[in-house]
Amino acid sequence: MIADKKIPFSYIFNKIKFDLLYVFIIGLIVNYITWYLKYLLPEIPLPIPAFLGTSISVLLSFKISQSYDRWWEARKIWGSIVNDSRTLVIQLQSFLPKDDPLIRKISYRQIAWCYSLGQSLRDQDAKANLDQFISSEDLDELDRHNNKPLGLLQMSELEIAELYRSKKLDTFTFTQMDETFIRLCDSMGRAERIKSTVFPSTYRLFLHMTIYLFVITLSIALGDVKMYFELPLLMVISMCFFLLEKSAYHLQDPFTNRPSDTPVTTISRTIEINIKQLLKEKEIPQPFKNNDFYIM
Repeated sequence: MIADKKIPFSYIFNKIKFDLLYVFIIGLIVNYITWYLKYLLPEIPLPIPAFLGTSISVLLSFKISQSYDRWWEARKIWGSIVNDSRTLVIQLQSFLPKDDPLIRKISYRQIAWCYSLGQSLRDQDAKANLDQFISSEDLDELDRHNNKPLGLLQMSELEIAELYRSKKLDTFTFTQMDETFIRLCDSMGRAERIKSTVFPSTYRLFLHMTIYLFVITLSIALGDVKMYFELPLLMVISMCFFLLEKSAYHLQDPFTNRPSDTPVTTISRTIEINIKQLLKEKEIPQPFKNNDFYIM
């Protein structure tokens, strides 16, 4: 997630450098053609590129709105995961005997689930670094699952169900904890839905084509303007459109391991800290610090 810090110019420029190069080349080509064929080509009045620019603004506004909705939904999902993870540990401590080892086991497994889910959504190794939270038996059991977070959730739910069958939990208590697991599973499914639902690529393609069409028509309309002034003007105007389009493109996929992503690793570390403090552990990790302009 982009933090409230000064964003380096190099990061911004690298996102649109090729687009600006294409605009520069297009401007040169159009200037060359209009100079040598100015008596054959019709004049394009400024209202035409102005109309195209207005249309692009409307399209960009819609795209940014839809992309932000996807990013914000992902952030709300992980906010729910934070709440339900805390709730699960408090329920374990409230409903089970104080010295029951299952409290710590399931709590640590919940920490592992958060990290595993974040890594899975980013197409990373979902088992990476989980050995510090779960046993080797759990790790071996995970090898049977393609969906590692789902496997972790199943292990915890089955252990709670076994407590209910052995009469260590009453029906009301089991129902309350079962609802927490259902919410966690629902949050995981909603995050996976965002990950697997691709934003229509044709929309971005058509938008890009429209921006380049705008550049061409504007370049022709500015045919009487000197090239040394026209080309920088084309690049500055198109830069605004391309930056907005790139921002929307990055927001639409909040689990792709980019600076604009939902900070699932940072959120998982927060959950780890909260759970270990609830368990009164002695070794509490420090929150991740954003030494850069973003947090992950």
